[in-house]
Amino acid sequence: MLKRHFSPARLVRAATQRGMVLLVALIVLVALMIAGVAMIRSVDTATLVSGNIAFEQAATYAADKGIEQALSMLIDKQSAGALDTNDPSNGYYASLRSTDNPSGSQTWQAFWDANYNANNSVVLPTDQFANTVSYVVHRECANAKPPGSGGFCVASPKVTKSSGNAQEAGEVELQAASQIYYRITVRVSGPRRTESYVQAHVAL
Repeated sequence: MLKRHFSPARLVRAATQRGMVLLVALIVLVALMIAGVAMIRSVDTATLVSGNIAFEQAATYAADKGIEQALSMLIDKQSAGALDTNDPSNGYYASLRSTDNPSGSQTWQAFWDANYNANNSVVLPTDQFANTVSYVVHRECANAKPPGSGGFCVASPKVTKSSGNAQEAGEVELQAASQIYYRITVRVSGPRRTESYVQAHVAL
């Protein structure tokens, strides 16, 4: 009867090999776990960033409504001849002073919260995307007076038709009256504490 004899050296080598395989497997498993966690965090971060960008874009688009409403209000006031006096209830101010802008390191959010509310700005109904639009309008004048009587307003130059009999290309200009500039500032407060501020300058 044949008998197999295993030397202690061979048994030690076999045990060592099995131990090395187990160690390598554990290292690979840990590496895979770390890679998986990193990938999950990367996906979460990308989703969060894209979501924030989407909210900011939606808030910026909502600001167009505020600009349109403010422009409509200005046209109505122009027709009524009521652009030379302040009208806080409609968010209208007939002058633009240095204090009508944030000072130093003050943010627009802090400035708005400190100076404007439902009584001196216009707040539109919250839309279907949970955006609340509010606006104020400043006439770009030094004083709340008529432009030609101490208002000192920023205005476009008056354009008159050129004289002369020749009417070659460039000889005849369009006629246009001088127009006063107005600054419309719109604030949009959206979901996830989204804040967007948009300004537009129009001439009437």
